[in-house]
Amino acid sequence: MDAAAKAWPVMSISRAHALLTAPGARFEIEDVPIRGIKTRVWKNVPPTLRELFFIARCYGEREFVVNDGERVTYESFARASLAMAADLRSRGVVKGDRVAIIARNIPEWPAVFFGAALAGAVVTPLNAWWTGAELEYGLVDSGAKIAFVDTERLGRLTEHFGKCGALERVYVCRNAEVVRRPMVTRLEDVTGGVADWSALPAGEIPDVPLDADDDATILYTSGTTGMAKGALGTHRNMLSNIMAVGLSGARNFLRRGEPVPMMDPMTAPPRITLLSIPLFHATGCFAVLGPTMMVGGKLVLMHKWDPELAMQLIEREKVNQAGGVPTIAWQLLEHPARAKYDLSSLETVSYGGAPSAPELVRKLKTTFPNSLPGNGWGMTETSATCTLHSGEDYLNRPDSCGPAVPVCDLKIMSIDGARELPVGEVGELWARGPNVVKGYWNKPKETAHSFVDGWIRTGDLARLDDEGFCYIIDRAKDMLIRGGENIYCIEVESALYEHPAVIDAAVVPIPHHSLGEEPGAIVHLKAGMHVTEEELRGLVASKLAAFKVPVRIVFWKDPLPRNANGKLMKVQLRKVFAQAADA
Repeated sequence: MDAAAKAWPVMSISRAHALLTAPGARFEIEDVPIRGIKTRVWKNVPPTLRELFFIARCYGEREFVVNDGERVTYESFARASLAMAADLRSRGVVKGDRVAIIARNIPEWPAVFFGAALAGAVVTPLNAWWTGAELEYGLVDSGAKIAFVDTERLGRLTEHFGKCGALERVYVCRNAEVVRRPMVTRLEDVTGGVADWSALPAGEIPDVPLDADDDATILYTSGTTGMAKGALGTHRNMLSNIMAVGLSGARNFLRRGEPVPMMDPMTAPPRITLLSIPLFHATGCFAVLGPTMMVGGKLVLMHKWDPELAMQLIEREKVNQAGGVPTIAWQLLEHPARAKYDLSSLETVSYGGAPSAPELVRKLKTTFPNSLPGNGWGMTETSATCTLHSGEDYLNRPDSCGPAVPVCDLKIMSIDGARELPVGEVGELWARGPNVVKGYWNKPKETAHSFVDGWIRTGDLARLDDEGFCYIIDRAKDMLIRGGENIYCIEVESALYEHPAVIDAAVVPIPHHSLGEEPGAIVHLKAGMHVTEEELRGLVASKLAAFKVPVRIVFWKDPLPRNANGKLMKVQLRKVFAQAADA
């Protein structure tokens, strides 16, 4: 450890949090009852999405969204949102009705989201990667009254609309001339095209009473196993991310022994973020969209992830923040064309949604020395952010996802939920805070199982250290048991990542007649690189116990399949070895 590392930190986590959240401080905390449970909350966060909308509109002609050749200002976004809200109210949308959004990342997405929220609707973004049948499930399960779709999703859904009994109207944009149906309205007929938004009337805010703990969103869980569940979130749930994101950066200054800079977002240069993850995901919508609007930042949208296009956009738009999930960070690091582009504007490369190898943070710091790596942990049920980890803390603890933000609590419980485990022991991670959703939409049994006295049972295996830093070990359902010995997939995957040829890795169980399960691995290699199965097995054997070494390794020519949240689709990957056994 070098001298700089030894000098870190100047201030403890608990002391930094106490100073930042003290009475009168920007990140002040207070106690309020939420559903009968006293809960720590951010005192200065906007109470509802309406107040966030007011704040964002103050940025006026500052650019908000960039999408290919389209550039949308905050005022244009506001006018489109108000036009959408007025039209929804004229269609009979009342407080509590569900309005679904089924589209890729386009400028209309945030305008519809806030238009529906201002009208009092429960905004229900559905996974744009889903099939027509899966989207039908989401529309039926949520009881959506209105749906907003782009033309690609319209094509998938056309034959399913008749089975969605609550659905009264569909708004469609982007080549909407292909559709002429009684229930279909072109969004352009309501708001005009994106280029015309600035000419819309200023509009009025609908007279709909909104409260911090009113229903605001339904986001569906990733659905890696079984049917996706709709997590019913409140305004407070979503907006808690705003203060959590800001506090993480401020904490780094105090930990270094430096004063926290005070910047006025109205006069400071706007932060520019490359949004390469979908807005229908909690990270994109809650942890990126909301905080960006609070400080007048700019979002640069991508139709789909492409590492070289991302580097072109970083250079052209002078992007400060990029990332999303670990795979994206790896591909930025390893792309052979990286040296062609000026990426010096990058100040932060952060990610979450899936475990990351410690090797990733080291490579990020080496490759982008002027940027701070960051990660965090959260889930749909925690409205994204629950822990945040960045800067020197992350460099010194690269296998952690950081400490809980000050309004959240973490604890480690036995798998049966009967007792809390001491520091250092591995068990199921439980979390609570003002970001934890109310429950699962129309699923009382599942809600009762997962939500206990304000706590969410996460299903993640984890441990906490004596300073409160959290270490995600594995998903409880993904852990292997070989002859009675536990094997945490993430530790085997992290060992595989240490080989310079490996860019993606997944460890899954291979059934065994006497041992029960044995570990198998599926890896994706970097372009132009080669490694043998025996070399990788030898690498793992040099770092872990012999029973943890994969008995078989399959090389996958494409990136491993992940869902929209960045999580490996291990149900699908398990079939690789099952099919091989059948053959």
